[in-house]
Amino acid sequence: MTGFNNRLRQIMLLALIILIGVLMLKHFYVFLPGVLGAITLYILSRKSYLKLTEKRKWSPGWTALLYILAYTILICLPVYLAVVLVTPKLVALFNNPVQLLVAVKSFSQKIQEATGIEFFNTEALKNATKQIAGSLPLFLSGTANFITNLILMFFVLYYMLVHGIEMEKYLNDFIPLKEKNRAMLSAETDIMIRANAIGIPLLALIQGLVGALGYAIFGVGDFALWGFLTGVASLIPIIGTGLIWVPLTVYLFAIDHVWQGVGLGIYSLVVLTNIDYVARITVLRKIGNVHPVITIFGVIVGLSMFGFLGLVFGPLLITYFIVLIRIYRNEFNAESIIPLHHKSE
Repeated sequence: MTGFNNRLRQIMLLALIILIGVLMLKHFYVFLPGVLGAITLYILSRKSYLKLTEKRKWSPGWTALLYILAYTILICLPVYLAVVLVTPKLVALFNNPVQLLVAVKSFSQKIQEATGIEFFNTEALKNATKQIAGSLPLFLSGTANFITNLILMFFVLYYMLVHGIEMEKYLNDFIPLKEKNRAMLSAETDIMIRANAIGIPLLALIQGLVGALGYAIFGVGDFALWGFLTGVASLIPIIGTGLIWVPLTVYLFAIDHVWQGVGLGIYSLVVLTNIDYVARITVLRKIGNVHPVITIFGVIVGLSMFGFLGLVFGPLLITYFIVLIRIYRNEFNAESIIPLHHKSE
């Protein structure tokens, strides 16, 4: 009876812990990207930070602030480029929608004459413009949420860097696993976060630069803008850069720039599409050799769960699932599991 009471107390305590955890997660979910971002940056910074503070005796607080300043520049630079490149086009679009309607109608007529397919019509474009205008409040709300998570991320990162050793010792004692399984979990986390947090932006940068070079060679106007959008589109699973270069190739054919269209199509298929695989087997293999299937499914799952940070934590979630299965087999192998029909001697 005593054993039953102890088991019941254990179940009730675990249920209470899970209930409180679920409630906390439910009301803290909107700020979860900031915490996950802090964890990512901490893992990327840990080795170099400890080298500066322990071996070179730099001040922990000022060194943490230096890292935060560097990450602020790295994160805000793409945002600044997006504002500089995209905002003027959006302003011109909303200030003079009639010019856009005329250009799209002319483009659609040429496509229809060549293929017999109507890609656009005036009514559809008007509805799309209204939808874009209607989504501006949502965009502004998302921007405020992004800034809030950014501030939270740097706040948490500061204390993680300054008190990192104590935090790691606490987690090491807190996780109820064997030593070898804790080491496996730590190693897989480090590899996956480095591979995705460094590798995915690096791939986007490479594909954006290669795309911009091709657009400049074959006479596409505003090639820097289209190169930037190509880099962003490369983050989208399966479709990727085709979201940008396919319409641009069709556009060149539509305005009777046949040779430029042929050249851009061949360049995109041969070079731009395959640069992803070349980068993975050269540069990214040194960072962390992550299987492309894990990356694709991880990004699909992660984007719906965590937003932009899902690019990093989505593949990590898939990897955790696989690693936890391996850990389960190590923790509860056949020798340690009591058979259901155990016969006492």
